Amino acid sequence: MWRKHMDDERFMKSALEIASRGCGRVNPNPMVGAVIVKDGEIIGSGFHEKYGEAHAERNAIAACMSSPKDAALYVTLEPCCHYGKTPPCTDAIIKSGIGKVVVGALDPNPLVSGKGMEKLRQHGIRVTSGVLEKECRDLNEVFFYYITTNTPFVIMKYAMTMDGKIAAYTGKSKWITGEAARNNAHRDRHKYSAVMIGVNTVIKDDPLLTCRIDNGRNPIRIVCDTHLRTPLDSQIVSTAKDIPTIIATACTDEAKQKWYAGKKCKVIAVPLKSGHIDLNELMVKIGKEKIDSILLEGGGTLNWSALRSGIVNKVQTYISPKILGGAGAVSPVGGTGVDSPDSAFFLINSKITRLDEDFLIESEVRQKCSPG
Repeated sequence: MWRKHMDDERFMKSALEIASRGCGRVNPNPMVGAVIVKDGEIIGSGFHEKYGEAHAERNAIAACMSSPKDAALYVTLEPCCHYGKTPPCTDAIIKSGIGKVVVGALDPNPLVSGKGMEKLRQHGIRVTSGVLEKECRDLNEVFFYYITTNTPFVIMKYAMTMDGKIAAYTGKSKWITGEAARNNAHRDRHKYSAVMIGVNTVIKDDPLLTCRIDNGRNPIRIVCDTHLRTPLDSQIVSTAKDIPTIIATACTDEAKQKWYAGKKCKVIAVPLKSGHIDLNELMVKIGKEKIDSILLEGGGTLNWSALRSGIVNKVQTYISPKILGGAGAVSPVGGTGVDSPDSAFFLINSKITRLDEDFLIESEVRQKCSPG
């Protein structure tokens, strides 16, 4: 029994390794990997390679070097049993003659959620689940959140010095961190669907917000611009014809909106809340655009608003071993702040990664309970 358990974990690890190859290419679908095992050997493997194309199970079956009849399929997420962009994977598994299916995590999608495994059992296939479940869920934390809330998973990211500054008192911020940390940030621009900043960052830095790694995918760019002040000659607007760009605004001036539409920007109207666009309402609208995740690279004002509105799921803090000093130097989160340490936004389950001389701390945001 112990040997059987070890084999299940070994083959599920193989499925997890290949699942991650779909990173940045399958959103808003999950990353999924599958391996087919017969007589203790992997005879076929596959992963979900691109949104709208074949799922991992079908790719694994197609890649089999010998007949998968009576073989075991290891898959990181429960096989789908409904028609979407592709036919149900359960149908392909049944047709292949596979005799056993080992599932890492159940699919939270209400269209599946246990129904895929039940359909396989009804056709005489042995099904077990929960093998390396935490690892399989962690791989798709974005998908699990998005499919159950219909709003994007938000990662607030910033780089600061050891004394908590994101720029010198002069405003200069290039570069706080080293090359390894910056490359990691670009990998995340490839991984997540969109990157979001505030209009002040556009005016001050004129960023391009592209992904600068080999074969990387540029994220959709979102600018929070309450009064439509984004310069029409900014890099973001000038390249909107090539890279999808969204301007979220409370400005109802149709003539001004047309200026941006004429530059191929998508303008999304969002109501005001406390003098700024309502970020909670924006997340609902962004979710309807099938954007499952946002890398928030804003300044202190937007970061504070995002935390206060409760839209932040995770915080990425890049820390450089430097001290800038300066009473007027900017910190990563501005706004009025909380009135006491007890009212702080608490971060949990932190993980630390060293990137040359810099450090990355990734933490989940412990969501505050609303009254009642």
